[in-house]
Amino acid sequence: MSNSDDEGFGYWLRWQVPVCAFIIVAPSLLASYVIKKVKTDPLFFDDFWKPQWRKLNPCWLLCYRAFAFVCLAWILYEIVALDGAFAFYFYTQWTFALVMVYFALGTVISAYGCWVCLSTPLPENGARDEFLKRDVEEGRTANPVTYQEKDVRGKIKLQSHYAQEEFQQRAGFWGYLMQTIYQTCGGAVILTDIVFWCIIVPFLSNSHLGLNMLMGCMHTLNAVFLVVDTVLNSLPFPWFRLAYFVQWSCLYVVFQWVLHACGFTWWPYPFLELDTPWAPLWYFALAVVHIPCYGIYALIVKAKNSILPRLFPHAFVRSYSY
Repeated sequence: MSNSDDEGFGYWLRWQVPVCAFIIVAPSLLASYVIKKVKTDPLFFDDFWKPQWRKLNPCWLLCYRAFAFVCLAWILYEIVALDGAFAFYFYTQWTFALVMVYFALGTVISAYGCWVCLSTPLPENGARDEFLKRDVEEGRTANPVTYQEKDVRGKIKLQSHYAQEEFQQRAGFWGYLMQTIYQTCGGAVILTDIVFWCIIVPFLSNSHLGLNMLMGCMHTLNAVFLVVDTVLNSLPFPWFRLAYFVQWSCLYVVFQWVLHACGFTWWPYPFLELDTPWAPLWYFALAVVHIPCYGIYALIVKAKNSILPRLFPHAFVRSYSY
C-alpha cells in the first residue's frame, strides 16, 4: 500500500469520508428498522410456482425459469472466464449473480410444486363444499328472516376466501427467501441498467466498463428475464421490501471500502471515489435513486395487475396483494 496522501492512510482522513459514511450507515440502519418492525404479508406455497394465468400449466413456468437460469449462468461463466474473480469487483455482477440465484431457487421450487401437484390429489372438494355449506346453513339458522339472497352469496364468497387459505400451505423459509431475493433483484436490475446505459456508456466508458456483447447482454437480459417472470408469476411486490434492496447496495459499498482500506486504489465506478468534493453529492444521489428504481419495478407489477386483467379478463387472475 502506498503511504502517500493520495493513496495511503491520508486518503481516509478527508472530510468527505465521514459524510459519505453517514450517507451509507443511515439508510442501512433505517432499512434494518423497517425489516424488523414491518410484518410480512402471508404468502402461500402456491404463490411461488403457480402462474397468474388460468390456463397456463405450471410446467411452463418451470421450463422458463430453468431456461433463464441456464442462459444467465452461461453469460456469467463467460464473464468469469474472461476476467476471473475480478468480475465480482462490480455491482452489476453481484446483481446478475443474485438474479441467477433467484431463477435457480425458482426452478427448484417450481419443480417441487409441479411434483407435489402431480403426485398428491388436490384438496378434497367434498370437504371444502361441506365446510362452506355448513357455515351458510348456520348463518341461515341464526337469522332466518334477515338474510337475503345477496347476503348468502356474499357469505359464500367470503367463506370461499377463508376456505382457500385454510386449504393452502403457508410458505416456508425458502419461499420467503425467494420473495426477498425477487424484490431485491427488481430494484437492483433497474439501477444497474439505468446507470450503465445512461451514465457509464455515454460518459464513463473505459477498458473495464466499455460496451461489448457480453456487457450488453448482462445489462439487458437481467431485466428482461425478470420482467417476463413477473408477468407470469403470482408473487406480490410490497413497498417495505425496498429495505432489502437498500441493504444489498450498502453491503456492496462496504465491500468496496474494505478492499480500498486494504490497499486497492482503483474504484470500479468513478462516482464511488472519495477524493473529490463532489463525493457526498454522488453518494447522496445514489442513495436517493434507490427509491425511483424500486418504484419503477413496483409500477411494472402494478401495471401487470391493472392492465392484463382488462386485456385478458378470462385468462389472467388478478392479484389481491400488489
